[in-house]
Amino acid sequence: MTTQLRVLDDGAWVSVDNRRQVATTDVWPFVATDFCSCSTAFVLLEAFTDVGVDGREVVVDGVGRCVDCGEKQTFAGLGVGRVLDGSFRAYPPDGVRATSEPVV
Repeated sequence: MTTQLRVLDDGAWVSVDNRRQVATTDVWPFVATDFCSCSTAFVLLEAFTDVGVDGREVVVDGVGRCVDCGEKQTFAGLGVGRVLDGSFRAYPPDGVRATSEPVV
């Protein structure tokens, strides 16, 4: 089964099978990362630049800003959900991630 992935609205949304599923308005915690010097970077996603698949996981590249220190960086390979049995299951944004990998 094929799953369509696209970045919509100038990078504001990830579309999965023609439905907006992941927005840039969420804050995602990154732990043990080079994003910034904070021990946990609470990153407000500002724009998605690419979306793809790594195995069953939907991953995004983009730009974000740490809400604590203000550092703005790009990120790559942030897992935002999985496709299971033909359906997209989004990860909760508040799940703690080591680097940019989700803890599921």
